[in-house]
Amino acid sequence: MDEKKEIIKDKNKKEKKEHKEKQKEEKVELTKEEVLSMNKKISDAEERFLRAQADLINYRKRKDEEVAKMLKYANEELVLEILPVLDNFERAIKMDDDNLEDEVSKFLSGMKMVYAALTSALEKFDVKEIESLGKKFDPTFHQAVMTESVETKEKEIILEVYQKGYMLKDKVIRPAMVKVNK
Repeated sequence: MDEKKEIIKDKNKKEKKEHKEKQKEEKVELTKEEVLSMNKKISDAEERFLRAQADLINYRKRKDEEVAKMLKYANEELVLEILPVLDNFERAIKMDDDNLEDEVSKFLSGMKMVYAALTSALEKFDVKEIESLGKKFDPTFHQAVMTESVETKEKEIILEVYQKGYMLKDKVIRPAMVKVNK
């Protein structure tokens, strides 16, 4: 009987040992699943972080470009206000000033100096006149207000400039108003 008891005891010990090993394996399997789950969560979090970082970089670039563009054309409104004054000066100095003895001629001479100073100041801020007379019509730079048919000239050539056009840096801020040959 003792022998039977010992066999049963050994069997029980063996079963207990197997049961404990099985429990350990189950725990390990659960731990592996948890590790896989955690790894997935970590990789998702890393991906979200990288996307957020890329979005921030793109936002900064976009804002920098907007600020640079805004600064580049910051003087546009001021220039647009000054251009009619410049036009009036041009009209005034077209008067005849051959005789510099009279007061009108002296006044006209002063206006020419003011005009020259004004155009020089605009040039410092990259305001340039659009050359138009005798050039081919380009709707990007010109606004056709009249047409005329002159057979001795090529078609689409500008015959007359009614109002000068201007560019601020590389942007047309006022197209030239012109008469075009049909």
